[in-house]
Amino acid sequence: MSDDHTHVQEFFTARAADWDTRFPDDGPVYAAAVAELGLREGDRVLDAGCGTGRALTPLRAAVGPSGVVMGADLTPAMLQAAVRAGRDRAGRLMIADVAALPLRDESLDAVFAAGLIAHLPSPAENLRELARVVRPGGVLALFHPIGRAALAARQGRRITPEDLRAEPNLRPLLAGSGWRMTSYVDEDDRFLTLAVREG
Repeated sequence: MSDDHTHVQEFFTARAADWDTRFPDDGPVYAAAVAELGLREGDRVLDAGCGTGRALTPLRAAVGPSGVVMGADLTPAMLQAAVRAGRDRAGRLMIADVAALPLRDESLDAVFAAGLIAHLPSPAENLRELARVVRPGGVLALFHPIGRAALAARQGRRITPEDLRAEPNLRPLLAGSGWRMTSYVDEDDRFLTLAVREG
């Protein structure tokens, strides 16, 4: 396991037990972001970096009982918190690294990734891995329940031109990783980028 993985696991393990209580009002924003994926009954979707599984319930509602919902996270403590919250009933949880997903090529219709992009050690390679498991025409949602400026203020830092989530940086990163950006929203109350799998 790389130092990047160790750092991510340590960061989230320390916060897993009270993660949901720290952000109790995010549910409606998650549900609205899931709705923008345009999922249909029977679709197969992955919540990549699912954490405590806050997106699993709206994802299940979107794909219905015949659909498949999976949540993958690198940190066991976050998945344990998802189980304690009962969110494992909405989807299958697995300990997995988005750099090497245990899924077949083109086996998914969509990937939902909340807060993931900032924690990817190799963003281009990791986005290519997400593209590998999504069928051509499938959708990727990169989401955060608050926008870049609000997040920077919360963390006591300033937004820099190098910010990976800035549209001029994110658009070519996605394009070079097998995705075509179709929408970009960065407002105080949400960040949501949608992209379609090329091919």
